[in-house]
Amino acid sequence: MADMKINVNAVWNEGVTGNGTLKSENLDTKIAIPTFLGGSGKGANPKEVLVSSVTTCYAATLTFALESRKLPVAELIVNSEANISDNEFKITHYPHIVLSADATEEQIQSAQRATEAADKGCEVGNLLKKADVKIEIQGKVSSK
Repeated sequence: MADMKINVNAVWNEGVTGNGTLKSENLDTKIAIPTFLGGSGKGANPKEVLVSSVTTCYAATLTFALESRKLPVAELIVNSEANISDNEFKITHYPHIVLSADATEEQIQSAQRATEAADKGCEVGNLLKKADVKIEIQGKVSSK
């Protein structure tokens, strides 16, 4: 991986029941402590930011994998769900790849394999796996 420097700025107002902003070059979002922890809930909490990060990484890696295979992608949607308990942190990605109407069966199968390849290539996901976060893929490929 190439060297990279990322600067992130967090500004917090009004204590636990307040909220703040999280900004970087291409990110500007509200952050807050969840209401169940006594916070305002008026912004993304740290776990939402973390899951958003791995979802973004997975979607970008999948996009790259699909494009490198020269597949006729009409639409790509990735929904992710995190289940967090005292015993487990599990993220499931639900990618849905829609190929053009003239996609071949071979292209459909290639797109399905790309959903797993993107999981293996996502650096953020791989870091989380080292911290015992379970990541699963339940992909769907269809054509218009």
